[in-house]
Amino acid sequence: MRHMTSGRQLLTAGVTALAPAIWGSTYLVTTEWLPPDRPLLAATVRTLPAGLILLTFARTLPTGIWLWRALVLGTLNIGAFNFLLFVAAYRLPGGVAAMIMAVQPMLVLVLAALLIGDRIRYAHVAACVLGAAGVVLLVFKGTAALDFVGVAAALAGAAGMAAGITLTKLWGRPDGVGLLPFTGWQLAAGGLVLSPFTLLIEGLPSTVSGTNIIGFGYLMSLGAVVSYAIWFRGIERLPALAVSFLALGSPIVATLLGYLFLRQALSIPQLAGTLVIIGAVLLAQFQPAAPTLASDSTTGKKK
Repeated sequence: MRHMTSGRQLLTAGVTALAPAIWGSTYLVTTEWLPPDRPLLAATVRTLPAGLILLTFARTLPTGIWLWRALVLGTLNIGAFNFLLFVAAYRLPGGVAAMIMAVQPMLVLVLAALLIGDRIRYAHVAACVLGAAGVVLLVFKGTAALDFVGVAAALAGAAGMAAGITLTKLWGRPDGVGLLPFTGWQLAAGGLVLSPFTLLIEGLPSTVSGTNIIGFGYLMSLGAVVSYAIWFRGIERLPALAVSFLALGSPIVATLLGYLFLRQALSIPQLAGTLVIIGAVLLAQFQPAAPTLASDSTTGKKK
């Protein structure tokens, strides 16, 4: 029975890993297909239309306590995270941004222990160290320029994502609400939070090319609707730390796409880093959370 449970968890982890794999392409799409220097516009166009489309089909809106919970989760998981992600993507090499954001599982480890009651195990700490070391091997280049604003945005994005994962795991979703409406709530909330800042700070571009439209369409469809539905499904079914480690797949994809499309070099240390990251992810998946409040969240999350 234990083997069956582990097999199901591994299958769920594999499906959930598709989301950060898609997000790993964000760096390439941002630099090659979107209007330059418009992180707020990129984040808003990615999230708000996708959320409104889902809400139109689902016809389910948050009520009661979920009015503010949806706003909090939408801000952390979608609005703030996407804005900070695009700031980092514009101002840092994709690999460097991904390397900095690799601190996210360490933050989830602490937050899950404090808020959910998950036990911190030695294997969890080892997985965090291995994951960070693997990302460094994968993306670090000694000649890469470090922009202060970009670094700060990447760190803040990692913190926001860690808080979003933990609170999503803690609260879950209410009874009778499907995964797509729940995803739509957060995408719409995040986009609405971003919209006034986009209009006031950046405004709308005077021209939009066909390439820009393709880029925005990709980010709205695969980069938002599909990926976030997969991601939130994974958060429901996996321990918080286990799902957070799957986000380390993003720098692997970013590095591979840079090699394939931008003619960036792929070295032996990068290949070694990929293997180390995969090992860290597997180590995190096979360490179940302690049987404490994690199992109680199915009741507490629906209050």
